[in-house]
Amino acid sequence: MEGAGYRDNDVLLSWAPVEEAGDATQMLFSKKDASGGDSCASEDEPTFDPGYEPDWAVISTVRPRPCRPEPSRGAEPSCPRDSWAFWVSLGELKSVRRSKPGLSWAYLVLVTQAGGSLPALHFHRGGTRALLRVLSRYLLLASSPQDSRLYLVFPHDSSALSSSFHHLQLFDQDSSNVVSRFLQDPYSTTFNSFSRVTNFFRGALQPHPEGAPRDLHPGPDEEPEPGFEVISCVELGPRPAVERAPPVTEQEWAGHVGPEGRLQQVPELRARIFSGGLSPGLRREAWKFLLGYLSWGGSAEEHKAHVRKKTDEYFRMKLQWKSVSPEQERRNSLLHGYRSLIERDVSRTDRTNKFYEGPENPGLGLLNDILLTYCMYHFDLGYVQGMSDLLSPILYVVQNEVDAFWCFCGFMELVHGNFEESQETMKRQLGQLLLLLRVLDPPLCDFLDSQDSGSLCFCFRWLLIWFKREFPFPDVLRLWEVLWTGLPGPNLHLLVACAILDMERDTLMLSGFGSNEILKHINELTMKLSVEDVLTRAEALYRQLTACTELPHNVQEVLGLAPPAAPHSPSPPASPLPLSPTRTPPAPPLPADPAAQPDSSLEILPEEEEDGVGS
Repeated sequence: MEGAGYRDNDVLLSWAPVEEAGDATQMLFSKKDASGGDSCASEDEPTFDPGYEPDWAVISTVRPRPCRPEPSRGAEPSCPRDSWAFWVSLGELKSVRRSKPGLSWAYLVLVTQAGGSLPALHFHRGGTRALLRVLSRYLLLASSPQDSRLYLVFPHDSSALSSSFHHLQLFDQDSSNVVSRFLQDPYSTTFNSFSRVTNFFRGALQPHPEGAPRDLHPGPDEEPEPGFEVISCVELGPRPAVERAPPVTEQEWAGHVGPEGRLQQVPELRARIFSGGLSPGLRREAWKFLLGYLSWGGSAEEHKAHVRKKTDEYFRMKLQWKSVSPEQERRNSLLHGYRSLIERDVSRTDRTNKFYEGPENPGLGLLNDILLTYCMYHFDLGYVQGMSDLLSPILYVVQNEVDAFWCFCGFMELVHGNFEESQETMKRQLGQLLLLLRVLDPPLCDFLDSQDSGSLCFCFRWLLIWFKREFPFPDVLRLWEVLWTGLPGPNLHLLVACAILDMERDTLMLSGFGSNEILKHINELTMKLSVEDVLTRAEALYRQLTACTELPHNVQEVLGLAPPAAPHSPSPPASPLPLSPTRTPPAPPLPADPAAQPDSSLEILPEEEEDGVGS
């Protein structure tokens, strides 16, 4: 902000972002759509079909896109930096929205009386308190009773205050009388009934008696700057170049087979699979090792004995549901429900693949039998929609019922939490994904948050079935065998999601997408992604993160670079924790002092120099 001053008896707010280190690309231009208007699409507009079953997808439809607001006033910008500058009369402001707590930096969004939003004001080094203090000299800011992050703007005017108090339902008595008493005696009037007014007023009023309850929303001066008491923005180095290797061939695999059929130099072999994948003819054997069905260190004889034992175990479990008579099943609603759900899902799983096409395809029967047997193997979990998507590629590769079952069990050991009814594992993964994305690309996170997409729910299907429906079938085989290596860390699938978002960031941000358009665009990426490009970028992101010497501890935990801390509660967090460089609690924040927080975007003019200052 360059300054606040007078022009024709009107107070103006002029904002001009200052480049940091000469890089203007770090400043984000974010513009929300205006709601309402006769020209908007009808609410009866047909919904968007995402192209997959909506019964287990989190989001399957989008609302009509609202109308675009008129462009901000001012001349056409001559450079990118000018495109983020604007000026506005304070009398035109309707509300101010603050960023959510826990972000890597803070931002403010100014909403005008016309219903449009001005470019988001980003504060990389603090400064929101200082700006709000300046605005409070010219305006009254009241916390919205519906949204604690929204501050409604009212001028210093008795009639406007009366109307505003009535709108906010701040008082049970006549608002005009309260306004008169408030202007004459703010102390007693405020403490008696003005409990929803923000901290701008509270600072000048008498303090509460010690021990008295305070039913007040945290105001903009009281609420800490999100994230700044914990860690400042992480400085990442340049992203390294990564080249994928060719797939592991059958000859190369044979070179790792030693005496008695034991695999040798297993770490080097796993690293090769990570960097290049497997040739198609090798997958049938190698996948059994990657999924834990066969031991990497076992001999050929030990593997044969293990397969015989597991074959007997499988058919004993299969006999449990096979021997249930139709009359018994009518009294077993759980088994009947699983059978019906499995039959429905199997009938529509990968039917375009030649291995599963046709009405009497034997592959469909094997899918059905393996999934029903898994219900006997894992009684607590049973069958959940989406599991057929995970089994289908495994059965396609190994082409053996028993081997496919145990390989599927190994895969489910990795992802069974995705299908639990509580969804806590999915919530935790979405939180971890957001944490990684905030470190890698804070402007993209900020943009998604400003468009009500910061929860990353549009990535739910990606994580649930490990991108099974995002890539062509052969690419899914390559992606999964790379992820099963467990290299370079335990959560490479989260970096794969980051890589896809990184590839699409310019399209999302420069196209001015709202939340509906973001969802639609993500769904339309299906079958259009290159798995090699995504894996290359995911590995580059991992190397870029691990090269950072000041990587926060909770990010290190996600990447497997540090042991996880002991949980404080039995369930994982539903949202990402703030970035924390250490596990020790942060020191108590110092008292707010705007002068002690340098800010490249904000300059507060001395009070004696403010009069007559223009934009």
